Amino acid sequence: MASLGALKRSMALTLILIFGMLFTLLVVISTLVQWYMEDNLFPFWFQMVFIVLLTLGFVLLQWAISPGIIRWSSRLRYLRSGENPFFENTVRELCQKSGVPMPALAVSPDRSPNAFVFGRSRKSATLAVHVGLLEQLNKDEIRGVLAHEIGHIKHNDMTIMTIVSVVPILAYMLARSVLFSGGRGRRDSGAALLVAALLGFAVYVVSQLMILKLSRQREFYADAFSAVATNDPHSLSSALAKITYGLSLSKEQPGAARSFYIGDPLSAKREIGSIMQNRSKYDLDGDGVLDEKELMLAMEEEAKRRRHSEVASTHPSTFRRIQMLKEMEKDLKHGGMGKEIYGRI
Repeated sequence: MASLGALKRSMALTLILIFGMLFTLLVVISTLVQWYMEDNLFPFWFQMVFIVLLTLGFVLLQWAISPGIIRWSSRLRYLRSGENPFFENTVRELCQKSGVPMPALAVSPDRSPNAFVFGRSRKSATLAVHVGLLEQLNKDEIRGVLAHEIGHIKHNDMTIMTIVSVVPILAYMLARSVLFSGGRGRRDSGAALLVAALLGFAVYVVSQLMILKLSRQREFYADAFSAVATNDPHSLSSALAKITYGLSLSKEQPGAARSFYIGDPLSAKREIGSIMQNRSKYDLDGDGVLDEKELMLAMEEEAKRRRHSEVASTHPSTFRRIQMLKEMEKDLKHGGMGKEIYGRI
């Protein structure tokens, strides 16, 4: 049985592994520089201290500036107290119930249905919704989405994901720097520098895949948190179906907050595309349009019929998320969930 403790252990292990790979890469590169560069002026210990400080500097820079980038790219407008009573009261109620600090509330003018949280810590978090989400979902569905986002705050996902995202960037930059350094040293330095560059690219790829896996896992946990916080897994299932369909039609380009969204615009187009290929099967009334119930049926059937490759995705497929929520809904009806709120992951 999975638990919040399992999520914390997974996050800790991911942090240790990816930063361990990065540190190993830095040691290898520094060692090669020490051995092969004829004009090396600095001792090995100095290089190690420098690269550790450089890594910490990049992490702090990412942590410091990412909220501003997200605010700017998403064109957010922060709400005044009392401006949207339903939005504000729902978030306050869920936060009090969950023991989470009340986040700042904001709205993006984007017409695609989506929501996300970001910030440097739980206390400085912002919960933002797109105008399209407020227009296309009913109040129960919106409540399910808001609970999902509060789950991210409770799990401190936005801080963890912001920090770990630095590692692939650094690994890629180091690999390119070594590869195009020109081998300004001994004659036999070329092969060693090539190996170091390949190691850098390997760290880039592996760490990126690990971060994507962690990102998908945190979405499952936030879904499970929402199901229990609202005692209504069905509303979130319905919301996810509408969000995925709405995102598949949107012409808006995903912004800097893509990995923070409740739904990924890029995978939504692929998922709905597979449903449209079998439209006749799901269009029960033959009117040429998939209504809400038919769309939900399609999502559930697709979850049973196929498993999309998710290795390169920031989010699990909507099919799998709805399947998990359906199982949680059955547990709730039979009183089987108890205190174990993450038991279906």
